[in-house]
Amino acid sequence: MKLRIETAGMEALMVRLFDTIDVANMAWVLAADQALREAFGDALIDLVPSYTTLLLHYDARKLSHVEAQARIHHALTDLTPADTRQGQRHEIPVWYDESVGPDLPRVAKRAGLSIAELIDRHCRDEYGVFALGFAPGYGFMGLVDDAIATPRLTTPRRHVAAGSVGIADRQTAIYPLPSPGGWNLLGRTAVPLFEHAKRGEPLLRPGDSVRFRSISRADFEAQGGDTTPMEERS
Repeated sequence: MKLRIETAGMEALMVRLFDTIDVANMAWVLAADQALREAFGDALIDLVPSYTTLLLHYDARKLSHVEAQARIHHALTDLTPADTRQGQRHEIPVWYDESVGPDLPRVAKRAGLSIAELIDRHCRDEYGVFALGFAPGYGFMGLVDDAIATPRLTTPRRHVAAGSVGIADRQTAIYPLPSPGGWNLLGRTAVPLFEHAKRGEPLLRPGDSVRFRSISRADFEAQGGDTTPMEERS
């Protein structure tokens, strides 16, 4: 871990711990999150952990820029990694099908796999939740197997259905709401991520882990899933 503090706004600092994404980072990011929350107390407005950084928004009426930086240095000196086993483990059922996962054939071909093998690879690993963002309940997860890692679409879709499961480079995620998006879509889940977030109880939190499970269309429908096909580049 190499601590750097960068100015991110009038009342915000970017706390950079690493330069590259790695699963091992999460234990340090979670430890830093807890230490900073304790160090800033009621002077903390918001703290957003991510793959390699934490964005810290503090109350400038209570702390100067210099004082905020000093608190960060003090809080993170002699930091020890957190126990990532404390995070919740989630199993997310996914209906993998070309009608709702239109990028399945292209991603499989790029990886030199059959569609069935691609689905197996995506379901095989357990993914850590590194950060929340983009939309309420949207968890950035990783790291996807190098063999199936696929760059984002050159031209994003104007509309991606809620529950869509996709990958971008070595990340995977679930769209909680209908929205534009440039991730490669593989399938869809009926798990209502946005409803959890709306109640202030996001299902996925940094430090949690997720494993995807392939289910049939019948099971997906029984869970209340929307089978409306995705229109290519809609």
